[in-house]
This record gives sequence, structure tokens and C-alpha cells, in this order.
Amino acid sequence: MALNEEIPRLRDLLPASGRMKTRIVTNPRQMEVIKAEFPKPWKKSHPISINFDLWQDLSIAQRDLLFLRAAAWIETVQPLRVDVYQGVAAAGVLGFLVELSQFDAIGVLTAGGLTAFAGAQIWRNSRGNQAEVAADEAAIKVAQRRGYAEATAAQELLAAIETAVRLEGRSNLSFAELTRTQNLRAIANLSASPASK
Repeated sequence: MALNEEIPRLRDLLPASGRMKTRIVTNPRQMEVIKAEFPKPWKKSHPISINFDLWQDLSIAQRDLLFLRAAAWIETVQPLRVDVYQGVAAAGVLGFLVELSQFDAIGVLTAGGLTAFAGAQIWRNSRGNQAEVAADEAAIKVAQRRGYAEATAAQELLAAIETAVRLEGRSNLSFAELTRTQNLRAIANLSASPASK
């Protein structure tokens, strides 16, 4: 596989906004086939590193879906997206600082607890199973704009996850991967379980 052809091909799969935010990095030493780092809000582009030695053992459709999924995950977990928990966290930090300046131990503990709770929820929402499944579904939507049928895209992503586990030398799927594959089977009409929407 020629990297000077594969990298531009992958970039062309992305929506225009994704091309500006995504940087493809080759990393032959990483154990994972593909890895997207948690997006840092102060960076304009976010790296997706690929071990092309392992990557070449996937079919083109599997590569497409794994790559789109990594890019979709970066979009899905934007840490500065405004929602209730970010507001609660900001209020908690502000309250913590005010109470600290007034030397109010109970207020500091309360505000600190509120901040910790909101921070844990933000972390769970960005790293939990819900974010993982949402990234899969977003990747399938982009794949549909690239000519894949929804069921086919789900099947290819499902196959890609299972193949990547084998290529990485792991014997079992992680809990998050099991949740994802169950949802993908439902989207691909391979099981009776309803897809989560």
C-alpha cells in the first residue's frame, strides 16, 4: 500500500470541516491499528495515528469505516461543548474560589464536590459507551454520504472492529467494543435488538 495514495484518499472521505481539524500521523510502533487522541480544545487539529503495517491487512471498506469512526469520535467528544454539566462545573469552580476566599470550609467542600460531580459526568459523557456508540453512528452517516448503504456501513465497521482486535493480538473485545458491536449488529439487521438512537 502506497502511503502517498492512502493518506489523501482517507482525507477525501472526511467532510470539509473534518479535513481542517484532522491530522493523519503514521506510527508503526503503536499496538493499535488506529488511535485518536482525546481532543485538546486549544489545538486546531487533532491527530489520528495509524499503524499502516496493520492497516494494510484491512479491506478498503473496513479502513474507510474505521477512519471515519475515529474522526467522528473526535467530533463527538468535544470537551468544550456547552451543556448542563459544563455549566455546573463552571459554577462549581467559581463557587469554590469564592468560598475559598472567604475561608468557608463547608462552602469549599460543597463547591468542590459539585465541581467533581460535574467533571465526572463530563468525563463519562465523552469517554463512556454512549459517546462510543454515537461516534459509530456518526461515522455511518458520513459513510452514507460517501456511497455506503447504512446496513453495509454498519457491517463493515463491525468487521473492522473484529479484525482490528485480531491484528492487535488481543483475544477478546473490550466492554465498550462489545456494546458497539451489539449496536452495529442491530443497525445492520444482524440481530433482533433495536439500534440505539
